[in-house]
Amino acid sequence: MTALDRSGAADELLAGGKARRGGPRRRRVRADARGRVPLPLLLPALVGLAFLLLPLIALLVRAPWRSLPDQLTSTEVWQALQLSLVCATAATAVSLVLGVPLAWLLARTDFPGRGFVRALVTLPLVLPPVVGGVALLLALGRNGVVGQWLDSAFGITLPFTTAGVVVAEAFVAMPFLVISVEGTLRAADPRYEEAATTLGASRFTAFRRVTLPLVAPGIAAGAVLAWARALGEFGATITFAGNFPGRTQTMPLAVYLALQNDPAAAIALSLVLLAVSIAVLAGLRDRWMTAS
Repeated sequence: MTALDRSGAADELLAGGKARRGGPRRRRVRADARGRVPLPLLLPALVGLAFLLLPLIALLVRAPWRSLPDQLTSTEVWQALQLSLVCATAATAVSLVLGVPLAWLLARTDFPGRGFVRALVTLPLVLPPVVGGVALLLALGRNGVVGQWLDSAFGITLPFTTAGVVVAEAFVAMPFLVISVEGTLRAADPRYEEAATTLGASRFTAFRRVTLPLVAPGIAAGAVLAWARALGEFGATITFAGNFPGRTQTMPLAVYLALQNDPAAAIALSLVLLAVSIAVLAGLRDRWMTAS
């Protein structure tokens, strides 16, 4: 080894030693900076945390734990629970069939007015659910724009039926899936699809064999969010499908009705919905709730 080589190696070792000495120090400085919370920010943050947690704690404290098994196994509660699970799952399936292609259209194609279409797709996120129910009645009711044709041509009536519950829940839940899948598609590298089409695959084959496996985590996350949103839907459901036990009365509607006559049953159903929400957050924590 020449003197020049030895000098360069020594410089690299010295630089590496400085980097090693400076690295943990810089990390400690960043950790100290993160740990310092200004008092004017700490107090409102604690009040906000208490504001969000106190109702949930009150629900757990006032829950009729001893009679909870009897409440959950009663006929009315079980009907509402079963109907909610079936309808939420069906609404999620509808959202997957219609929402994934819609997300692909928004993420992978350019067409005039794409931003406006995206705004319309996300409109149910901010639209009051009762207004969504009224809009569904005007569109799919017996005298609606499309509903009167469905009734006269096929004898299909959606309002105040179990199918109407599925339609109402899919209407409010699908945007959650579309947003999730569109974001995943935008993050995925489109060159894989281009390579597949270059090798002779059709666009649909590339989508089915290449794109879907790439965005499967985003689809799963969006489906979970859509299912949870459908399970907790109230306003659009009661407006479009009504509140008929065993046919259209889902768990949120049963909570509202039981709160007036049987508060213990209302609390029991609320605990079920709370447990589902916690399970959804636990399932999505690796995707949205981890810090880098």
